[in-house]
Amino acid sequence: MEAKASMGAATRRVPALLLAEFDSSGGILHAAEKVRDAGYSRWDVHTPYPIHGMDRAMGLKDSRLGWIVLVCALTGLTTAFFMMHWTNGVDYPTVVGDKPPGFIADLQKGGPGTLPSMVPILFELTILFSAFGAVLGMFGLNQLPRHNHPVFESDRFRAASDDHYFLSIEAGDPKFDIDKTRSLLEAAHASHVETIEEEAS
Repeated sequence: MEAKASMGAATRRVPALLLAEFDSSGGILHAAEKVRDAGYSRWDVHTPYPIHGMDRAMGLKDSRLGWIVLVCALTGLTTAFFMMHWTNGVDYPTVVGDKPPGFIADLQKGGPGTLPSMVPILFELTILFSAFGAVLGMFGLNQLPRHNHPVFESDRFRAASDDHYFLSIEAGDPKFDIDKTRSLLEAAHASHVETIEEEAS
């Protein structure tokens, strides 16, 4: 009996999120505004195509990805410059085209500098670091990879890539109360509200 009780406790299921379905883009836009105004923080919308004005309706701020890419780009540019200056002018001085080795030495001699010859590598490392920053920053900001999400437990959710619109509020939200949250979604004229459960850890 004790073994059966422990197995039942191990497979106990708890609410993971509430999933509300809407029939129109205007309907889910209105619902997003109501959820935003209610103060929820852990929620998302799922639509078959981008909806104009949804970012504002959800209260989303501008993405920080651009700043991440900028920092990575400047890091790549600086790394390339000092790498070439060190290797060609300090660590292993090399005279190319009768110019003093290194960027600074060439400028001190009154020359045009070796900067034009450095441009391809400066460009390449700037782009390379920017690409890594964009990809890794996107993964970090989106909290990926996540191989599964409770929302995929719903059979109705398959229509999110076709012609229906969904709004999900996670149970981990500080304001989440299953009855009050359900009432909020129903008041926003959801055509269907579903409780998605997951196994308790």
